[in-house]
Amino acid sequence: MIASRGRTALRSNARRDSYDVLVIGGGAHGLATAYYLAENHGVRDVAVLERSYIGSGGSGRNTTVLRANYKTPETIAFFKRSIDLYQGLSEQLEYHTLMSERGLLWLAHSRREVRLQQERAQLNRLLGVETDFVDADEVSRRCPVLDMSGGGHHPILGASWHPAGSVIRHDAVVWGYAAAAQRLGVHVHEGTPVQRVLVENGRCVGVETDGGTIRAGKVVLALGGYVSALARSAGVVLPIVTHPLQAFVTETYAPLLDRLLTSADLLVYISQTSRGEMLVGAEIERYPSTSTRSTYHFLAGSAARCIDLIPAMARMRVRRAWTGLCDMTPDYSPIMGETGVDGLYLTSGWGTWGFKAVPVGGWTMADLVATGRTPDLIAPFALDRFERGRLVAERSSAGTH
Repeated sequence: MIASRGRTALRSNARRDSYDVLVIGGGAHGLATAYYLAENHGVRDVAVLERSYIGSGGSGRNTTVLRANYKTPETIAFFKRSIDLYQGLSEQLEYHTLMSERGLLWLAHSRREVRLQQERAQLNRLLGVETDFVDADEVSRRCPVLDMSGGGHHPILGASWHPAGSVIRHDAVVWGYAAAAQRLGVHVHEGTPVQRVLVENGRCVGVETDGGTIRAGKVVLALGGYVSALARSAGVVLPIVTHPLQAFVTETYAPLLDRLLTSADLLVYISQTSRGEMLVGAEIERYPSTSTRSTYHFLAGSAARCIDLIPAMARMRVRRAWTGLCDMTPDYSPIMGETGVDGLYLTSGWGTWGFKAVPVGGWTMADLVATGRTPDLIAPFALDRFERGRLVAERSSAGTH
């Protein structure tokens, strides 16, 4: 790495014809897996291949919210570990990730949602994650900018309160892992599209890129919306459908919102960035697509719901909107582990919650690749769970489901 005027640049390495491990995908999950292979296991003959620039996919198009208040025992344990790792990440990587703990209010506008948030709080506390249900008066006290009538249409009846809810800079996480991995000898090759995975006699032996063949003893697919096509080249069929997910930020304003807000009833979540922008996200688009174009329908609908919750936002102007790609599985949980092809591993299907899982996802995948043993934390997310009928149903846990 070299630093120039406060900026960090990737060190250029000549691409070799073979590595011990290839990680396909230069997002946060791929870079974290490569880093923990080198840091935790001494596996340093590793290359990360990225078709564009690092962080150009879901890692750079998310809304930077971190939390652990999920709805199944498997995911609660998984994200509890992820939050723990995130809290020490700046020191670990020697790179300031600008993590800021805000506390998250999951708003309930209906009796049904009140019951769901009460259940969420009880299950989280039982499994060691601090979450409490608070009534409407306490919601108003914790977040005075809210219109408790919900614009006269969606009265706020209460909320689950998750103190560990945080935000973090996504680009800092990506560059922190990239910088730390390169210090340990990992190669990061941008602008290197992978055309197909090479399999010989039932074993993965490398990949074919635009620049030729690269051999490897092990290959990790750490891709998002484009994973299905590449896996299919190795004979692996994935139950993944790609959907667009949109978000926008407003122009910069004085500090207004010091909490994270989410509403499953209104299909919207809101935070304010450290630069003063109001950041808004919503539900995935119902249609499958790999388009990253924003739509007026999303902007208009999301803006109206934001104004119902925070009337002051009616005077704000939208600065920028963007679209990411969500790789959705039937149970809304990721696929992590072996693929059935010897030497080929997968971490994908993250849907709407991949960025929250970066440290624990990279840590556990590195454990699997280096040792051949599946860590307990990711055993429930194996690909064969769909055949075994052991789904980890997490649809109701996503912020807008």
